[in-house]
Amino acid sequence: MKAIVGSMVAVTGLMVAGCVMAEEMPALAHKLNCTACHAIDKKVVGPAWRDIAQKYTGSGVITYTYKGKEYPLIEGLVMKVSQGGSGNWGTMPMPANDPTGSKKAEITELVKFEQSLATK
Repeated sequence: MKAIVGSMVAVTGLMVAGCVMAEEMPALAHKLNCTACHAIDKKVVGPAWRDIAQKYTGSGVITYTYKGKEYPLIEGLVMKVSQGGSGNWGTMPMPANDPTGSKKAEITELVKFEQSLATK
């Protein structure tokens, strides 16, 4: 009986570890220094990526308003990350991360990853 209980505990631990490992920040997030302000599941300086995904994708939102103009969701979020701004998550501003547009493809990849967290 003890062996069965021990095995169940071990399997549960592996399942939990697998879920945690599946939700680690992508290497690109480290490269672009997103991890200085964000984590997947908790507020750091900025909101948790899962909270952002829930606010937008998770609530069925398909557009994003940036500087008074409405854009398709991914495009609008990419602009927000690239050019920065404030007001959506409190008073702490998000600094511009790509004012020249040279990292648009990488930022788009990260925004799509972040939005995929709405279902997890």
